[in-house]
Amino acid sequence: MARKRLTQLFPWLLPLRKRQRLFCFYLSMALDHEHYAAKQLDTLLPYRLFSSACPMYNLETGFDEVYQQNKVFNLQLAAKPLHALIIRPGETFSFWQTVRYADKDTPYKDGLVVANGTLKTSQGGGVCQISNLLFWLFLHTPLTIVERHGHKVKDFPEPPSDAPIGVDATVSEGWLDLKVKNDTEHTFQIAVSFDDHNIYGQILTDIEPTMDRRITNGEALYYRENGRIFEEVDVIQNLVDRQSNSCVSSRVLYRNRCEIGYQLPAETVIKENSNDVRRVGA
Repeated sequence: MARKRLTQLFPWLLPLRKRQRLFCFYLSMALDHEHYAAKQLDTLLPYRLFSSACPMYNLETGFDEVYQQNKVFNLQLAAKPLHALIIRPGETFSFWQTVRYADKDTPYKDGLVVANGTLKTSQGGGVCQISNLLFWLFLHTPLTIVERHGHKVKDFPEPPSDAPIGVDATVSEGWLDLKVKNDTEHTFQIAVSFDDHNIYGQILTDIEPTMDRRITNGEALYYRENGRIFEEVDVIQNLVDRQSNSCVSSRVLYRNRCEIGYQLPAETVIKENSNDVRRVGA
């Protein structure tokens, strides 16, 4: 049996622990000599690299629908400091550095989060959907991924999206961030918008692109380990010339592994021994 953390034994310590983590979290960024993106423009840059959209509501969670409405509220709140933000040459984008004060005047509402492998409600729940979207956009740029954390457990089937599986980025203030650095000579910009049902994201730039970055999967593999089912899949980036539509290069960006917390389709092949899994990207 795993040892319980001190805050699990003494829950009253948790607020103190959170304040300590937040202090250290932001202090480390203040002292790391990185230049963090902070400027929002009044207009959008002229060239679009990539755009995407996904539905905001998931009514299959088993929780009251009010938490989906709260999630949408939280997403719109977090999006305000993100929209039209530029990432200039040499700058680093940090999700939490950008949205740190998004709830200063209007607090986040309770939404769904996964904590210690359990789905529950918490203030600000649901903002991971916007970090997922941002990560999906960033994969279509030459920006360098500095920090990204995949969800350890996937509690629901993939929502309708143009993204392949294994493309997500969970965030937790004080613990987990999403960071990318602009090591190029060009400026990039985030754009986020909404309609009644969907969230839309764009990544724009100041120079007309000649290459597309297209993201695909290797073969998704499923196996059972200690009674739990896991999914492993390679996430592959293909560099494609826009004029000829030919693939110039292809590389495995990372291998994503997560536990599956829902019923897979009956036809899914599940290996009974994790040693049988072909670890292409390992």
